[in-house]
Amino acid sequence: MKSILVATDFSNDAYCALFYCAKLLKEEPCTFYILNVYDEMTPLENKRAPFLSNKNELKEIEDQSIERLEKFIHKITLDTENTKHTYIALSKEGNLTKNIENTSKEYDIDLVVMGSRGETGAKELFFGSNTVQIINAIKTCPVLVIPKQIDYKAPKEIAFVTDFKQGCSLNNIAPILLIAKQTNAAIRVMHIFEEANLDAEQKLKYKLLDNYLKDYPHSFATMKDFNEKAQVINEFITEREIDLLCMVHQKRSFLEKLMREPVIKDVSMYANIPFLILPNKE
Repeated sequence: MKSILVATDFSNDAYCALFYCAKLLKEEPCTFYILNVYDEMTPLENKRAPFLSNKNELKEIEDQSIERLEKFIHKITLDTENTKHTYIALSKEGNLTKNIENTSKEYDIDLVVMGSRGETGAKELFFGSNTVQIINAIKTCPVLVIPKQIDYKAPKEIAFVTDFKQGCSLNNIAPILLIAKQTNAAIRVMHIFEEANLDAEQKLKYKLLDNYLKDYPHSFATMKDFNEKAQVINEFITEREIDLLCMVHQKRSFLEKLMREPVIKDVSMYANIPFLILPNKE
């Protein structure tokens, strides 16, 4: 991972997301692109957001964005003191999701990082509306979501939830292997089975995955398919003391089904561990 895009609204949550990623990849030479997106409704510090903005006010909002980005980068540079990391400020007007999508392509981004909640104080749990939109929009690189203002803890137990149908290639799991190597973490593969037995394709994916993980401490766990998969995963996370949750996202995928479950919006089960969403590169 050489190019990291971090979205910020200058909240503590956004800073903690950046700090977590910087510590996670402390041994990797990286360029962090710190992106702040604003529009005419973005409030200026110590001022209310205008209902109608003129060009002068928009220029003032842009100037403030650039100034706050400089302070943001100055703080992370002092806090981490890592000469392997470079920080570049990006201030852009418009829609958050579209800007993240376009910037990811423009700078050939390897990882998108964001906090799960912003300065607005919206009562969103892990899957806030912005998070879901960005996960759906970014199809070429992983998205790492850091919940709340958690303290950095090097992952020692990584959960990879899979249906053994999609996302088991070496290209897909490469980010997991990188993190596991950096932190000496074990990888716990979890499969929630919907059928009585694995079919031929799933058995092949199981064997391939087992081979890819041969140089890493790892294990496989199978859980029965209950009505609420999210609750099953939460129990696995709790029992295993998981530090990082990983899944592959694609249309009609296991993750997409999971994100539609009402329990996701009602229970803050993923509020304390980072979540890495991987694109399907098969």
